[in-house]
Amino acid sequence: MGGSPGIDLREGSKGSEPSEKLLQAVWQNQRLQADKLRTSDGRAVKILHPGFWNHEAGPDFRDAVIQLDGAAARRGDVEIDLSGSGWRGHGHHSNPNYRGVILHVVWRRTASCDDTLATVAVCDAMDASIDELRAWFGNGGAEASLEILKGRCCSPLRSVGVEKWSELLRQAAMVRFESKAGQLLARARVVGWEQSLWEGLFGALGYKKNVWPMKALATSISAPRTIMTNNAISWQAHLLGLSGLLPSELPAGKKPASEYVRQVWEIWWREQERLRDRIVARETWNFSGLRPANHPQRRLALAAHWLARKDFVPGLERWFASQIEESDLVESLLAKLQVKSDDFWSWHWTLNSKRNQASQPLLGEQRTTDLAINVILPWFHARASAANDERLRGEAKSRYFAWPKGEDNAVLKLARTRLFGGANVKGIRTAAAQQGVLQIVRDFCQNSNPLCDNCPFPDLVKTAEHQR
Repeated sequence: MGGSPGIDLREGSKGSEPSEKLLQAVWQNQRLQADKLRTSDGRAVKILHPGFWNHEAGPDFRDAVIQLDGAAARRGDVEIDLSGSGWRGHGHHSNPNYRGVILHVVWRRTASCDDTLATVAVCDAMDASIDELRAWFGNGGAEASLEILKGRCCSPLRSVGVEKWSELLRQAAMVRFESKAGQLLARARVVGWEQSLWEGLFGALGYKKNVWPMKALATSISAPRTIMTNNAISWQAHLLGLSGLLPSELPAGKKPASEYVRQVWEIWWREQERLRDRIVARETWNFSGLRPANHPQRRLALAAHWLARKDFVPGLERWFASQIEESDLVESLLAKLQVKSDDFWSWHWTLNSKRNQASQPLLGEQRTTDLAINVILPWFHARASAANDERLRGEAKSRYFAWPKGEDNAVLKLARTRLFGGANVKGIRTAAAQQGVLQIVRDFCQNSNPLCDNCPFPDLVKTAEHQR
């Protein structure tokens, strides 16, 4: 499974045998003798690109490009295991997330290797001893050797200077912003402005793993919202019931979780038959690699508090209409979105988790930034566009470009490696700049391959350089 950055590469090592993390680092940096790479059935393996280290659930490397015995290049994923038995032993053979694996890299081949998958053992193909590799990686060698991960745009981006590529990021960020606003506008024409906002907020609370079921759930709240009370527990029962994430049986005992679930079920059982056809299928939810703080149950509990506030949307409108210093943007919006306390959810991550030792807020600054950049500011921009109000359009854009940068993630880290050689780029200081990077990845990187074949972005950067 995908490794985690920052873990000691000696972890789990015994003598001359590497740890799996070390083997992953070896693969990423191709510390291998290329002419010694052969599959278990004797085919020569040529690595055109090792792929990108996946630090989440799924295959260890995504989007590699390889050739077997000079045949046409193949593009897919790579899984790393110490033993050939790991493919079946870890259940990868039956996991749909591993269907794209084209190469199984192992330390030593064993009799239990899966012959249906191209497998290459690398124990005799290292370009140095295990001890030398441990020392090199432990001293930062893995981070320093990033040449193979750089895109063809890296060199021209460095050549144009900060001012030019910052402008490219700004243009890309505006494309992304207007695209999000356009989607909200199109949806508002069908369901109205307020409902389009709720659907956007729910989708953002789902993050990348559960956007679809969260949006599906949001479409079910438009009619009940007109008749529901301002009671957050009632809304939590409604949302958790519609989500299909309530336990099917009432729990025993008198633990806080048991008491809360019984309280919720006491409300939901009156509604479930009437709303049965709106319940989201449990199979649509994805919990793989999900942090407890991002669990859909907890996010729905937060959304329930918002829905219980009769002035929630007017409160956002007042926030947008207020004069706010750039330095106060995040804190001022967080004050509108935060829930002061919840008797159950301030102390629990999920319905099944133990009680936390300390109260935890239902929303933090990073998630507030996600909501602002991806939903709230685009929604106000869309409304201003529909009303041909240039002043409010300008205000939405102004806050968007002034918003401080959000949390780093695997996509942004990889993009910085591809575009800027892995440097902590000083020009990426705002959330909009991060959005610009993501838009470039979407428009160009995702439409090419790891070798940047036929990607027009490097030429666009060179054109910008000539315009100086």
